[in-house]
Amino acid sequence: MRLRPIDAIFVDPKRRLYVVYYRGELWQLPRMKIDDRSWQNRQPYTDNSSALYLSIHQAISDPVLAQKLRTLNLPVAVRGSTLPRFEAWWETHGFKWLKDKLSTGQSPLAAHQAVVAKTIDNQPTSPSNYPSTHPNNDNTTGHKAPEQKAMPVAGEATDIFADMLADLADEVLHQQL
Repeated sequence: MRLRPIDAIFVDPKRRLYVVYYRGELWQLPRMKIDDRSWQNRQPYTDNSSALYLSIHQAISDPVLAQKLRTLNLPVAVRGSTLPRFEAWWETHGFKWLKDKLSTGQSPLAAHQAVVAKTIDNQPTSPSNYPSTHPNNDNTTGHKAPEQKAMPVAGEATDIFADMLADLADEVLHQQL
């Protein structure tokens, strides 16, 4: 049984637009912005696909679009690859790469990596200054900076990415080789 086609973001350097590889089909977005509005206005990509290269940024910040396009945090080695080179890598190494990520408890989803990175960036450097994740717990250190934000315990965006990861993990772990 073959692994379902991947969702990935490519760039057309000549026309300066994003092209989404959506489950084996190429769709161009009307502008250099990746959001649900752009996705709604997509057109089939008809130009030479061999000139496309894989974007180094696969994370989608729009939560609505992130549910539709399940892009992955791909290895550094394939970032910037042309479409034919990427497809060859995915065909040869994609399933093993996904299975390895999931078996070690890592999320392969690019959207999940973006949320984790953003949360880490907002964390203070000293462990004694970490904000509490409990809503009624007072901060006893008394010097919490206003820009520090606690990691959400259960938020809408976190749930979306957790559901996406669960679906992906289920799909990969139950594939027959």
